[in-house]
Amino acid sequence: MLLAGFALACGSITGDLNEVIAIDVTLPDSGRMELGDTLVPHARALDGGGDSVAATVYWDDLDTLLQIIDSTTGALVGRTVGTGLIQARVGNLRSNPQAVTVLFRADTAFADSTPAPDSVSLAAKPDSLSDSLRVRLETFTDSTPANLSGRLVTFQLLYPTDGTSFALTPGDSLFTDASGLAVVQVRLRARALPDSAVVQATARRVTGATVHGAPITFVVKFTP
Repeated sequence: MLLAGFALACGSITGDLNEVIAIDVTLPDSGRMELGDTLVPHARALDGGGDSVAATVYWDDLDTLLQIIDSTTGALVGRTVGTGLIQARVGNLRSNPQAVTVLFRADTAFADSTPAPDSVSLAAKPDSLSDSLRVRLETFTDSTPANLSGRLVTFQLLYPTDGTSFALTPGDSLFTDASGLAVVQVRLRARALPDSAVVQATARRVTGATVHGAPITFVVKFTP
């Protein structure tokens, strides 16, 4: 889980170093969340010496995109996709507005082509590149599936694991394109043939949970 922290000095320093002069705000997952999830920010009041002060922090939503459901914990839900603002306050002291981005929920991942064994003959394909291994991510908007772009899909060679026999191209970590696809191919480096490469694809939601349908396993067989 990624954390984004901001030390926000919103008051003026007086002779009393015990006075609250700043609010330190931390947003989990860099302030990113998905529709249907709950995000809980964190804030602490700081005195003139930079130490935490026991003070009650309240939270406000600053637009209609987000809704604070608990003003004392800051727990909020996203009402629609986009970027909205929240704010912490201690008495009359307020933090700078903090941006929270609400994303479409990653509902499902699946192989866009049948994940059956793919056979590559080096006699027919001297470049040793396999067919494309295609993983598609979708979200459901009003129960209608829609392609989900800009989400990370991680590919891993489960077999062999030596890292020298096969290679994934263009890489092992790809973001889905406008059509919701992340696509890799397997290239033979050095291996006694016939043999196979086993590739697993995984996609995760912002919370870190595995997207439904993942992981997905592909088998690519190489022959002379």
